[in-house]
Amino acid sequence: MQVNIPLKKVVDNSYDITIDSLPKTHFDTKVAIVTNPKVAGLHLSYLLSKISAKELYIITIPDGEEYKNQESINTILDSLFNHRFNRKSMLIAFGGGVIGDMTGYAASIYQRGIDFIQIPTTLLSQVDASVGGKTGMNNSYGKNLVGAFHQPKAVYIDPYFLTTLPSREFGAGVAEIVKMAVTFNKEFFEFLESADLGNPEVLQEGIKQAVQTKADVVAKDEKEHGLRAALNYGHTFGHVIENETKYKKYLHGEAVAIGMVMANETAVSMGLMSKDEALRVKTLLEKYDLPTAYNVQNSNSFYEAFFLDKKSSDSNITFIIPVGIGDVSITDSVDMELIVSVLEKFGDA
Repeated sequence: MQVNIPLKKVVDNSYDITIDSLPKTHFDTKVAIVTNPKVAGLHLSYLLSKISAKELYIITIPDGEEYKNQESINTILDSLFNHRFNRKSMLIAFGGGVIGDMTGYAASIYQRGIDFIQIPTTLLSQVDASVGGKTGMNNSYGKNLVGAFHQPKAVYIDPYFLTTLPSREFGAGVAEIVKMAVTFNKEFFEFLESADLGNPEVLQEGIKQAVQTKADVVAKDEKEHGLRAALNYGHTFGHVIENETKYKKYLHGEAVAIGMVMANETAVSMGLMSKDEALRVKTLLEKYDLPTAYNVQNSNSFYEAFFLDKKSSDSNITFIIPVGIGDVSITDSVDMELIVSVLEKFGDA
């Protein structure tokens, strides 16, 4: 005996990404802005001059990747319950990738899902974390292992917020821009090689191309069943680096930069990328003072940590390997010996 549940309905999760000054907006519902003390101190007054709501609340959680955890999620949820938010209420993620991921995750689970808007304030979150609907938090086993796909209703990218961004944070965002160029857009990579992203007009064009590249990929593979996994280029290695250093030594984009260099070295060993192409990527990363070296103290332990990656399953580890510049391979058939030999090259970094 069977009972069929006909759920084959197309849900339109489309939304607009606006790259411009924040528009003045009123929300006829309860709204909570989730932010951290640093962003609030710099930019909350500017945001409040642009938005209003039927009821407006501010939820502040600690700043830093180490606070991307269940305790912070509980802080958000407790505030929503205390202020009697309902399914028509809305959250606004106002900060970098950590704030965006946690706000989106809280929105995805509060009363089984409410709307949220992304207003990213770092370059990394503007070009990557705010686009595509990945939400989540870290735990003791690794990064973003708990989460959900929950698309925002809109993303507002205001270049104004970047005027106060520290140079390291800026570089971390550039790493994600480079990531998208290497994997999907050779012409974009060549543009970046000669571009000065310190120029506001050039930067805005770089943001636009990066966001368009990611949006095209997400539209084809929203929940990462195939193509979208390529956007994790550098992340498989980078997440292990972040976990080994307790999320305190490197910013996310910095760890990804090192991870890209490791992935490129793997690609060279496999004959998929020339040494010259790998050097071009490394040179572009170093142009923005990104780290490209890491001391792997135990290659076998580093390798074992790959199995906690979300893209891996059972005994197979999925690697994102560049094929030259502008193309990419997603594979779970890279020999352990090859990866360990690559990691050993970083032992004296």
